[in-house]
Amino acid sequence: MDLGSHSTLHQHLQQTRIPFESQDKASVPDSGPEMAKPQVAVAPVVVSKLSVKAPEFYPSGYNMNFTQNFVDSSYEDGYDGYLTLAEYVQDFLNQLTEQPGCFETEIEQFAESLNGWVTTDEALQELVELIYQQATSVPNFSYMGARLCNYLSHHLTISPQSGNFRQLLLQRCRTEFENRDEAAKGDEDTRKQFHAFVLFLAELYLNLEIKGTKGQVTRAEILQEGLRELLNALFSNPVDSNLICAVKLLKLTGSVLEDAWKEKGKNDMNEVIQRIENVVLDANCSRDVKRMLLKLVELRSSNWGRVHGTSSHTDATPDNDPNYFMNEPTFYTSDGIPFTAADPDYQEKYQELLEREDFCPDNEENGTDLPGADYLYFDDMDDEMDPEIEEAYEKFCLESEHERKE
Repeated sequence: MDLGSHSTLHQHLQQTRIPFESQDKASVPDSGPEMAKPQVAVAPVVVSKLSVKAPEFYPSGYNMNFTQNFVDSSYEDGYDGYLTLAEYVQDFLNQLTEQPGCFETEIEQFAESLNGWVTTDEALQELVELIYQQATSVPNFSYMGARLCNYLSHHLTISPQSGNFRQLLLQRCRTEFENRDEAAKGDEDTRKQFHAFVLFLAELYLNLEIKGTKGQVTRAEILQEGLRELLNALFSNPVDSNLICAVKLLKLTGSVLEDAWKEKGKNDMNEVIQRIENVVLDANCSRDVKRMLLKLVELRSSNWGRVHGTSSHTDATPDNDPNYFMNEPTFYTSDGIPFTAADPDYQEKYQELLEREDFCPDNEENGTDLPGADYLYFDDMDDEMDPEIEEAYEKFCLESEHERKE
């Protein structure tokens, strides 16, 4: 190669190679020891236009209100991850059924969540129906359901034109109430459902507080009137299961009802007791149910067992104090039938309750069902009376018959 050709090649290389001043350098292959240390190309730095102060991104169709009320709650607490109102409410109701003690600690958060979720008439109706069904179909939930209704009636903020929570709840109860006569005459399953409604209404009467314009707290008078009509329906169809439901209702609310009636100058409780006495004399019910009715009359004669200041609690016995069993706990069979130590078959039912809690295989024996017209769990009992009880029973019948003739 001549000198002219070499000069031209040098100029061409100067035009095509990357300048040495550039930040991105490239090596040209060469035959020498430098080949063992190639230089790696560095990508240019790209400056992002994103900002930490930019608003949060939500996909189209995302409902902001869906999880707004659960932001401050953890998943472990059980308030997160629910897709529907029914799922959330039902889970809370089941939790209350299994762990009644969590009511005090969880109810405030539950009400706050509902205030963000229940924003329409339809949602409020659905909430009322869910609670009503739980309280009238799940054993041992009527009391807790009534407490829950009372709390929500004071803490739910929604008040649509169709009515607030308490008004819709009472409307739902009225629907069942209007079918009382047919239900009391129905088959065993119909009566069983009706009795659950009666006891729930009794719990509502005791627990549902209504605040007056001056801040005073009263009970719902419409429930008081409703319970009176329910007693009439039960006594008008004096099969054993109806009479037992009436006894449970009066043991639960008798003292409160009588006080309320007396304040109005009414003698409704005297009429109820007279009707019970007529049932004992005339109705074709079992002897054990008649015994329960007599015990109820005796309880009322002792002012519903309200102990006076002069009585000694330590001296009380089942023989000398009709109120002896009033402070005893109420238990429930597997079918939700309440019973106390005052019931004639208490020992049998209590043993079955213990066996059920211990997961014994015989916990489904007969005797835990709510008796119908044939009364299964009374059939296993001895039909004999104590001589003392039989004497008192005969004396009562004679005195009542004598009063009727006069």
